[in-house]
This record gives sequence, structure tokens and C-alpha cells, in this order.
Amino acid sequence: MNREIMLEAENLSAWYGAARILYDLAFEVKRGEVVALMGRNGAGKSTTMKAVMGLMARREGSVRFNGRDISRLEAYRIARLGLGFTPEDRRIFSDLTVVENLDVGRQDPRKFADGTPAPAWTPEKLFALFPNLAERRHHLGSQLSGGEQQMLTVARTLMGNPLLVLLDEPSEGVAPVIVEQMANTIVELKAQGLSLLLSEQNLHFAALVSDRVYLLEKGHICWHGSMADLLDNAEVQRSFLTV
Repeated sequence: MNREIMLEAENLSAWYGAARILYDLAFEVKRGEVVALMGRNGAGKSTTMKAVMGLMARREGSVRFNGRDISRLEAYRIARLGLGFTPEDRRIFSDLTVVENLDVGRQDPRKFADGTPAPAWTPEKLFALFPNLAERRHHLGSQLSGGEQQMLTVARTLMGNPLLVLLDEPSEGVAPVIVEQMANTIVELKAQGLSLLLSEQNLHFAALVSDRVYLLEKGHICWHGSMADLLDNAEVQRSFLTV
């Protein structure tokens, strides 16, 4: 598989008002790779994803996606280039059915920078990936459990036929059986050539799906390496992941 860089950030910084949250971050995600952003609450994981997506009022630094500079683009333009985002708070449409929520996310099929077609998604393909949603396809978003809403958020993002997906805390607040299903889904997406950047606190979950890890502490990247290296390093886990 071609391992070109799909997403690359250099000197990425971001502010909420006068408060600086991110400090000159540098990271990359290659094609077909799952990379985890990990750290304690407040480390800056969600802010990093919002900064990449152009959702911060003030950000500095460089972000390149699929060979293109997106540093100064508005969020909707970034999304149209094939960068998908599943926010931590899900943001499904509670008064629309599952099928209608999926239709909202629909975009045209895409190609990678080298011309290779990217995975193309339809509702039926997504129902095969998320059987729980298939059973509840005509239910309103408000009638779904928290785990089902999380699945719907991911499925709606995939309807945009993204080349890379930013997944913000996919395992937070959902039942263990849903966490396992989500891990299986991420592995399947990776097998189809999709790239994912995952914000996560749950080391067990991240270890099931991730190739590499960047650890954040107070808006700085304090360690990065392979997931295998992190699992072998109890001292780093204690320093940056335990509460």
C-alpha cells in the first residue's frame, strides 16, 4: 500500500480567546494508518482536532491534507476536500431518522492524490458495518442509545466518503459491547485504506486499533512512538495517562 502522508501538522498552535491551548504541535498520519492522540482530560486532544478542521477562531501553523495546504481554509471547505470529523458531542439530528441523518452527510466519491479511488459508502454498506443501525434505520436520532448515536455519528461522517477521519473520543460514555464494535469498525475502515486520527483516553481501546501514538500534556506533544513501544513503557503511561 502506498504510505504517503495524508495529514501533516507543523507548529500548530491554537487559542481560546487569550488562552493558548496548543503549543507548536507537529504530527502526521499516513495513508491507511490509525494514529492515536492520547492524554488526560484537558491535555488538548479535542482542541487539536478542532484546529485541524478550522474550527478554532485563532490558530497558527501549517496543516496539509492529501497534498494540499488547508491551514487557512474554512471548516466547510476542509470537509469538502474529504476530511471527516466526528465530534465528541456527536451532534446528530435528533428529529431526523437514522436514514435521514445519513443522507445529510452524503458527498460524492473521492480519489487519493495519486488517483486511486477512495472507499465509497452507501447506507447499505454502512448498515452492514453497523448492524445496530440497520435494525433502527427508521427510528429518530432521539430514540437511539448513546452507543447507537455514536455509531450514527461515525456512519454519517463516512457518508461524506472521507479520505481521513478525525474521531474524537469514540469510546467515551458507551457500553463495553459498543466499544468492542467500534474497535472492530476502525480495524475494518483501516483495512479499506482509510486513515484515522483518534482522540482517546482509553489505552485498552487505543491499543486495539492504533499503529502509532502522540501523547499530549498541557498542549504539548511530550512523547510519540509506536503503540507497541507505549505498551512496553509503563513509566510513560504513568507520567502522561494515569489520573
